Amino acid sequence: MKTMNRIRRPGLSFLMAAALVAGLLAAYWAAPEAGAHAVDGQPQAPAFTQQGPQDWLNSPPLAWSDLRGQVVLLDFWTFMCWNCYRSFPWLTGLEERLKDRDFRVIGVHTPEFEAEKDRARIAERADHFGLHHPIMVDNDHAYWKAMGNRYWPAYYLIDRQGRVRHYFVGETHAGDERAVEIEARIRELLAEPTD
Repeated sequence: MKTMNRIRRPGLSFLMAAALVAGLLAAYWAAPEAGAHAVDGQPQAPAFTQQGPQDWLNSPPLAWSDLRGQVVLLDFWTFMCWNCYRSFPWLTGLEERLKDRDFRVIGVHTPEFEAEKDRARIAERADHFGLHHPIMVDNDHAYWKAMGNRYWPAYYLIDRQGRVRHYFVGETHAGDERAVEIEARIRELLAEPTD
């Protein structure tokens, strides 16, 4: 009896896995360098796009005029993002260290998945993570688009005049290089004159 050698063709699962790996590699190479990025031209931060009381947690709706004279860190996050919630201990520590300065954190919760649009779940997760700063619920991605943002977590530093000065991308921990640089940039902005 003669034995036939068969050549196996790649199955659909192999092709899907190869496409996934290629996509992940492309995303990795296209991702920004994790560090400080100066913002060319120092544009004004766009007006907050969500103005209904149901669109904000821990605060009534805010406008940039309410924050004039303060240095603001905008934190883009979503509650199913591990990199986001692993950064919260650093973020709350930063708020504590700078609580007596003209410094505010404003969270922007922009969902990646449909399940992340539920305001009650956002509020529950914010409470769980000990986030007491104002959080805008950006379910339609309007502010995400207005800022030209593409990543979670992303941090934008806004100066006392409401201008976007720096942005940072990626999970951040107390004492790491990014955390040290963000705090240094905040302190530089706090040292600038108020007018």
